[in-house]
Amino acid sequence: MPRVKKIPERMCIGCQEMKPKKILIRVVRTPEGTIEIDSTGKRSGRGAYICRSKDCLDKALKGKRLDKALKHAITQDIKEGLLERVDQQ
Repeated sequence: MPRVKKIPERMCIGCQEMKPKKILIRVVRTPEGTIEIDSTGKRSGRGAYICRSKDCLDKALKGKRLDKALKHAITQDIKEGLLERVDQQ
């Protein structure tokens, strides 16, 4: 019987739904304490995932869900970077 490769899933902090990791945007707090958008999905540090949907991003930012998930305040630069990535799709 062939083995079926399991697709890793993560929860979007905006809509609280489980989705495949590859379609989500990862924001990471590095061990140095900086907040970055992780395009590779492999940076070390505390990560949070968000859909490529403007609604999910709005929910995450308004409810400070992103701040709470990363245990750090989100800068305006990161917010703008996320908006650019959301608007692309």
